[in-house]
Amino acid sequence: MEKPLYPSSYMRITQGYMVGSHLDSYAIDEAGKDTGMDEIKAPFTGTIKKIYKTGANEVWLESIDKVEYPDGTVDYMTVLFCHDNNVDDLFIGKVIKQGEVFYQEGTKGNASGNHCHIECAKGKFSQTGWHKNTAGFWSINNGKRPEECLWIDDSITIINSGGYQFKKIDKKQTDTSTSQKEVPINKIPSNEKEETTETPTKKNLKLIFTCNQDDTYAIKLKKGQKLYLE
Repeated sequence: MEKPLYPSSYMRITQGYMVGSHLDSYAIDEAGKDTGMDEIKAPFTGTIKKIYKTGANEVWLESIDKVEYPDGTVDYMTVLFCHDNNVDDLFIGKVIKQGEVFYQEGTKGNASGNHCHIECAKGKFSQTGWHKNTAGFWSINNGKRPEECLWIDDSITIINSGGYQFKKIDKKQTDTSTSQKEVPINKIPSNEKEETTETPTKKNLKLIFTCNQDDTYAIKLKKGQKLYLE
């Protein structure tokens, strides 16, 4: 199961949620490393459900499968991206793999300075994808706090987190090895005796009897004695 990863290699949040133009929404503005146009990556493997070119080139990406949220939720996720200057390479139904660059920061729409407006939502894409909130701004349906949706890892450089605490992926937890020590094949712990069955060779065989005819013979052995027949 995928863990949705913060979509930029550089976290520099210039506007948080519930303030300014983000009133009554959990939107954040990601401005990347500097004032240039940084690349935006897919936080999970998803399908483009809607593109709205009339406004800010908004794109809705819905996860193909359920994902693991940092707050423990397991569900589908939809993320809204805004302000890329050109989305002609995108289309509804296009599948984007996790970590694949598919979007860019920009200034399309009502934006000052290159950045990407990001909103996360719990569940699949619903209805038109957004609604006009109480502050008069368009906001994604079923919005959820970004720090409750997106993980970070060592590949992300944090310049400004906006004061939000994003949970970091623990590489040890994602290690496929088990906590129990596995015993390799043909490797027995030193505190255990290996029980083997030796196959005698002609060099260590000792002749004890030569059979002259087919018949049934009884042999009495003492404890610990071994009998080899050729």
